[in-house]
Amino acid sequence: MRYISLDLETTGGRPTRHQVLELAAVVEDTKNLRPLAELPYFRRVVRHSDYVGTAGALALNAGLLRELAQKEPNPELCEPAELLPQLREFLLAQGFKTDKNDCVAVTMAGKNIASFDLGFLRELPGYGTLVRAEPAMLDPAAFYLNWRKDTRLPTMQTCKARAGFTDDTVAHQALADALDVIELLRPFYERPVYRMSE
Repeated sequence: MRYISLDLETTGGRPTRHQVLELAAVVEDTKNLRPLAELPYFRRVVRHSDYVGTAGALALNAGLLRELAQKEPNPELCEPAELLPQLREFLLAQGFKTDKNDCVAVTMAGKNIASFDLGFLRELPGYGTLVRAEPAMLDPAAFYLNWRKDTRLPTMQTCKARAGFTDDTVAHQALADALDVIELLRPFYERPVYRMSE
């Protein structure tokens, strides 16, 4: 199975009001595992004419805002309208195919991807025509849930701690977080739940 681990950094939590600052997508092939550092990835920082955000989100992403403010050429910089066309080109170059409507449909993984990231993706020009997510999405929280004790799905930090990561802090950087999701999912490729009783 091939999927992309996708993560966004945004100016807030409301897709119709706030903006995507950064998008990273990492290609994982469960039949042909490669070291995390060698996985093909796509990263863009997104320049807007003005930024609307919450104080917390803007503070969390201060480093991204500094990157966006730089005047030097940045090959990872794009405008909002360019983001999904460029992601589509990356996915096609990685061997993903288009559907009958010429849209690249991919299985996506990410922490809170269905409840958070997908809402922002849907607001971007070209979503649903150039690129779209397959209906089923992979969230590592379901794999690290303690069914007897948890009252909600575990956070990324909790997932990393339960997986035994030496560092369970969350980077809040799109590429690093997307790679963490793959690392969290990998233990389940060889030993999926339905085979655990064997």
